[in-house]
Amino acid sequence: MQFYFIRHGQSQNNASWDVHGDGYPRVEDPELTPIGHRQAHLLAQFLASSEVANPDGDGPDQDSGNAHRLPFKSSTHPMNLTSPRDVGRFGLTHLYTSLMIRAVQTGVAISEALGLPLVAWPDLHETGGIFLEDPQTGEKQGLPGHNRAYFERHFPTLVLPDDLGEQGWWNRPFEDYDQRPLRAKRFLEMLLARHGDRDDRVAVVSHGAFYNYVLWTILGVTRECGVWFAMNNAALTRIDFSQEGVRVAYTNRTDHLPAELIT
Repeated sequence: MQFYFIRHGQSQNNASWDVHGDGYPRVEDPELTPIGHRQAHLLAQFLASSEVANPDGDGPDQDSGNAHRLPFKSSTHPMNLTSPRDVGRFGLTHLYTSLMIRAVQTGVAISEALGLPLVAWPDLHETGGIFLEDPQTGEKQGLPGHNRAYFERHFPTLVLPDDLGEQGWWNRPFEDYDQRPLRAKRFLEMLLARHGDRDDRVAVVSHGAFYNYVLWTILGVTRECGVWFAMNNAALTRIDFSQEGVRVAYTNRTDHLPAELIT
C-alpha cells in the first residue's frame, strides 16, 4: 500500500495565527481561506496529472528491499511496491477525509478532480476535536460539530458514516493528550486492515498535529521525543507499507505550489 497524508489548505485559523500568534481569534471549525481554496485546487490538479516532473533525482530506482523495519508493523502480505521516484503517476484508489470543514473542502476539490468518492473518516480529525477556550477560565470546552443535515446540504457527495446523526459528529469533551496517540494507533491499524494487503494507493486529508502523532506512532516514539515534523498547508507525505517493512518516500512535499502559496 502507498499511503499519502495530505494536510488541508490554509484555514481561517491558520491565517489568524500568522498575524496574531497565540492570541489569534480562534474559530472552532474554520473554513478555507481564498488562499486555501487555491492551494486545494492546485493540489487536486497535481494529483490528477499524469505528467509530473520528477523531483527525486536521476539515480536508479529503489526497490522494496530498501524499506526499513519500523516499530509500527506493516502488512505481512506481499505486494508490488512502486519506487519513490514514480511520483508522476499517483493513481490514487481511495480518498478519505476528516470531518472538519477545512479538510472536507480540500478533499472535495481532490475528489472532483480525480473522480474518486470522498469518504469521511472521523478519526482523522485534528487534535483536541471541536472546541473553544472559555475566555474567563481558559478551559477548553468541546462543542457539537456539524450534523448529518449540514453535510448533506453543503457537501452532498461526501460519503458519511452510518452513525452520524443530527446531534453533531463531535459532541464530546476536548481531546486530552493521552487520547491522541491511541487514536493514531487505532487509525493506522484500521488503515492496514482495510488496505495493507492490497496494491492500494490511499490518500487521507487531515491535519498538521495529527500528522505528527501518526508519524510518531509509525516510528515508535512519543511526543516527549521533542521532534516536530513540519507539514505545510496542502502538502503531501508518502509512506509505503509492504511485506519488507515501512519506507518514508517523501515528506511535506509542496512543489505543486508556487512560492507565494506555501503557508
